[in-house]
Amino acid sequence: MRFLVPLLLSTGALVAQVGPNYERPATETAARFKGVAWREARPSSHQPKGEWWKVFRDAKLNSLMEQATANNQNLKAAIARFDQARAAARMARADLFPVASIPLSADRQRTSENAISPIPLNGLFYEGPAYNAATDLTWELDLFGKIRRGAEAGRADAEAAADAVQNLLLGMQADVATNYFKLRSLDQEIRLVREAVGLRGEAFKIAKARVEAGAGSELEQAQSETEVASAEAEIASLQAQRDQLENAIAILLGANAASFKIVASGSGLSSPPAIPVGAPSDLLERRPDVSQAERVLAAATARIGVAKAQFFPSIKLIGRAGFQSTDIDLLMQPESLIWSYGPSISLPLFSGGKNRFNLTKSKAAHDEALAGYRQAFLTAVADVESSLSSIRNLANSAEAQQRARNSAERAASLARTRYESGTSPYLDVIEANRTTLATQRATVQLASQRMIASVSLIKALGGGWDTTQPVALPAVTPDPAARNVPGSDAGGFMSKVKGIFKKKDPMMP
Repeated sequence: MRFLVPLLLSTGALVAQVGPNYERPATETAARFKGVAWREARPSSHQPKGEWWKVFRDAKLNSLMEQATANNQNLKAAIARFDQARAAARMARADLFPVASIPLSADRQRTSENAISPIPLNGLFYEGPAYNAATDLTWELDLFGKIRRGAEAGRADAEAAADAVQNLLLGMQADVATNYFKLRSLDQEIRLVREAVGLRGEAFKIAKARVEAGAGSELEQAQSETEVASAEAEIASLQAQRDQLENAIAILLGANAASFKIVASGSGLSSPPAIPVGAPSDLLERRPDVSQAERVLAAATARIGVAKAQFFPSIKLIGRAGFQSTDIDLLMQPESLIWSYGPSISLPLFSGGKNRFNLTKSKAAHDEALAGYRQAFLTAVADVESSLSSIRNLANSAEAQQRARNSAERAASLARTRYESGTSPYLDVIEANRTTLATQRATVQLASQRMIASVSLIKALGGGWDTTQPVALPAVTPDPAARNVPGSDAGGFMSKVKGIFKKKDPMMP
């Protein structure tokens, strides 16, 4: 028996892990983005992204991002899912080690008169107490890589869960920035409409005074009054949209919408950040959804090995040693010593096709994950292309819209001068003012769309192009009712013993 363990271990060294080893599938790409340098992407979401929103140089936006990162509830849930996946990976790796336990028992029993015995019992039996104090040891030898493949899959699942955290974090931050720029755009529109209400109110007063003096018509007074009321109604509509965006931001920040408030800003939106010329395509590698899909594929590949290993024998080393006695006072005496050891071999003979179907299922899951990875990559490329196109076209639209705004404001000034000189009807003033307000609001809306397009590009690139900051799981504010708080689990005696043999865990933060 003393030669069995070295023999089995040497045999295990000769037997490779069954199942395919993971290799990242090749990805076919175009030679370059449309107007941007390009090379083949390799998922690497661990690369630094930095605080990308700071390129917009908005202190309020920076503050909102900090609050959202600390308090967003969906983000906390994603981190909890990562903790679950990391714990599952550690559990899978723990199967590589022996399992030892100390079962203690005290019971009353009766032995069989026909029990196996080296001497005839002739009806003898024992009835009375029985005390056992032994150590049980079980160790499954991973000769065919079933446990190692399972640990490999668990590790890939944990890495995919970490990428899922980053993906949700990036999406949440992009939503905060998008809603914030929409809200600031509405602030500017509300300001413009209020200015129009003031101007139209002055025109209404003038028209009313002209009617009272007999120099104007009641039609002009009614028209000017209509314009004032229409603008006031538009303010209410814009304010309702702003309130909805404010509530949406409150949810993203994990704040109570009833008490959350963003003070209106009187300044306009700044220009969008400049895109680095020839942005390297390896920025696309930062996308956590691509990396997550690649890790899911790696886990599915490892599980093929787990399924294949089910066709091979399972070998366990089993040992038991301790004391057994009918008298507790004699339990720890040398005469009460018992022991046993030996291998346990399980050969899979018939399972009704279960193992075969399980292997088929594992291969199909791999093919599904492969398609998901390729789809994620294609989506990433399309997102970047769409964002670049939006930025280009919106820049051209903004330039043309600014010219339209300038000419509309000039036309409004001419119409007002001609009306005051009596050479044009008041209807020309109304139309010119409406056109001016529409072009002013369109200019503000285009400025907002350009900022949002920049956010979309940063999101499509996986978090911007700043490579000076390390990336890590975000530090969120713990919920007072949470159970899984770091450092809250007190270690006992066994945890201290295990710490002696503990290796560095690659899944530890």
